[in-house]
Amino acid sequence: MLDIIYIIVAFIVGLAIAWLFMYNKLVKSRKELKSTQGFLESEKLMKETLQKELAAVHQNKMAIELDLTQKLQTADKIMRQMDSDILLLQKSNEETETLLEARQPEIHALKIQLIEAQNAVARYKAQLTDKEKGQ
Repeated sequence: MLDIIYIIVAFIVGLAIAWLFMYNKLVKSRKELKSTQGFLESEKLMKETLQKELAAVHQNKMAIELDLTQKLQTADKIMRQMDSDILLLQKSNEETETLLEARQPEIHALKIQLIEAQNAVARYKAQLTDKEKGQ
């Protein structure tokens, strides 16, 4: 009978030790689960933050592109208008030159000589500047 008591006590002690080991594993597993859940939550928050930042950057990029496109279109319109104005001015200058040459050929010849002299002076100044830079 004493053997049966020893067997029952040993069984209960073994069961208690096994239960303590399992309980300890269960506690560790719960801690790891909480830690993993916390890590997962922080990663989700970082992902959401990055997505919001990316959306804001993309929206900012689109706004800048739209602004630059509008500025480019405006600049293109201005350049076309300036080209048109230059052509009209050239045509007007040619007509004025033709009238001046027809009515006062001496003045026209003097004007052409003056322009050539100004061009020559500009070339000499450029050559002199190049020589000074070379020394």
